[in-house]
Amino acid sequence: MEALTATEVLTVGTAALIASTIAAVAGTGGGIILLPVLVATLGVRDAVPVYTLAQFIGNLSRVGFNWREVRFHVVVWFALGAVPMAMAGAILFTRTDEQTLMRILGSFLLLSVVWRRMRGNRDVGFPVQRFALIGGIFAFISALVGSAGPFLAPFFLAFGLTRGAYIGTEAMATSIMHLTKMGAYGTIGVFALHAVLIGLALGPIMIAGSWLGKRIVDRVSTQQFTVIVDTALIIFGLLFLIRG
Repeated sequence: MEALTATEVLTVGTAALIASTIAAVAGTGGGIILLPVLVATLGVRDAVPVYTLAQFIGNLSRVGFNWREVRFHVVVWFALGAVPMAMAGAILFTRTDEQTLMRILGSFLLLSVVWRRMRGNRDVGFPVQRFALIGGIFAFISALVGSAGPFLAPFFLAFGLTRGAYIGTEAMATSIMHLTKMGAYGTIGVFALHAVLIGLALGPIMIAGSWLGKRIVDRVSTQQFTVIVDTALIIFGLLFLIRG
């Protein structure tokens, strides 16, 4: 791999800061910004492992900033499904038929916002054991296409989590997923040394974005937070449909 130019370094660094800040505010969406930039700069095979490591660091920082509000029982059930399915998805790591997948997931995001708005506050929550299935499905998708963050948001919100509890719990759950993916990528030989170094270099930028996002979240109400997340889901849903 050739060395990155100064312009490419600045572009990737800026994208990482913006992505991490957005993810720390909305709990999702950072990958939609960062992953395409990494793909354009590094190519698909290097971009996904680099993104996974950078997101792992960013997620850990969000866990730290929201530690007291993390719902650990949700994390445990999520991990039970996510760990084996992340390994399976990483082994099948491919971009085949991405356009169809984009359309399906884009439609899911838009419909999830409509469903939650129609549902209102009735029966907020569901059995926590259901997160095992949720974790398994979306860990598999994440390992295949690099990112599945936006598709997890509706479930964490529907469970009744918001603000720091949502941000911290989702971040800890996906940290476990990313750690599993990195192990699998390394085992199958797609996690090259230069990818590790680039991912580590992006780490401090991701942490800075998490810190900035936490400052923003602390200043918004629960209702404003929900509007922010719904807006993000609509935007990303439309982007997926357009890209598909």
